[in-house]
This record gives sequence, C-alpha cells and structure tokens, in this order.
Amino acid sequence: MSTWGKNNPDQNPKKSWTLQEAKGKLETFCAYQERCAWEVRRKLFEKGIQGETVEKLVEELIKDGFLHEERFARSFARGKFRLKKWGKNRIVQELKLRHISPENIRKGISEIDPEEYYDTLLSQTEKKWEKTTEKDPYKKKFKVLQFLMSKGFEQDLVQEAIASIQSQ
Repeated sequence: MSTWGKNNPDQNPKKSWTLQEAKGKLETFCAYQERCAWEVRRKLFEKGIQGETVEKLVEELIKDGFLHEERFARSFARGKFRLKKWGKNRIVQELKLRHISPENIRKGISEIDPEEYYDTLLSQTEKKWEKTTEKDPYKKKFKVLQFLMSKGFEQDLVQEAIASIQSQ
C-alpha cells in the first residue's frame, strides 16, 4: 500500500513559483498553444499566485504578444470545430466560460465556413444514424437529435440534416 499523499512527510506540495519563474513559465505555456487570460489566471491560482501580481503578469503577457483574445477565439473555434466536430452553440458556450468578449466570440465563430459546417453536420448525422440501433424511428430520430444538439449544433439545422438522411 502506497503512503504517497497526506501521510508522507517527505512529499512536497506543488512547488509555487517566484515572480520571475512565473513569467518565464507562462511565456512557455502561452507559446506552446494559444491561451486566454482566464486560463493563465487559473494556472497562476493553482501555483498560489493571486492578487495584483496576477493582473501584472497578464498585462505583461498581453503587451509582449503572448496573449491575444481575438487570436485565441479564432484558433479555439477553428480547432474545436475541425478536430472535435463541435457546433457553434458549444463553441460559443465554451468561449463565454473563458470570459471572451462577445465581439471576439463573433470573430471566432466567423472562422467557420458555413458549407464546411453543414457538411460536417451531415456527416455526423449519418454516422450517428448508422450507429443508433433503436428500432422505433421516432426514438431513433430523438436520440440522433439529442446527440447532435449536445455537440452544439443548432436544432433547425439538425432537423434539416436528419430529414435529408431519412429521405435518402
């Protein structure tokens, strides 16, 4: 039985960062992947840095170009749509959770090509339709509709896609 955890006096808690260490590590954190200020603040909180120091570090990262809210929103929207096949509603919800401004959310969503969006919706609808083993057509339609809406696709588009699948 492992004694790692509360009962082990030799275990050090998560090491907290000095101010200089924090700046360097955050620059690496932001250079590796687009980040938003909310993610940086969360990371600093995890490392025990709070208050004015956090805002000072965030300002410096913005000034140095490591943080850029519009660039983050655009990259996030493109990535989540193309890789995770999320719909616009889910992307907007996640950007709001990260405290991105409505203007930048709109710019992020504009990165999604409407034709590619509908094609993705159709392919997701077809996949889910084939995988759903429900015999009752109404229940099957409901399950597919629920799945696609949970991925963030708009209800009217989902119903249109399901109708086109059913008419084939």
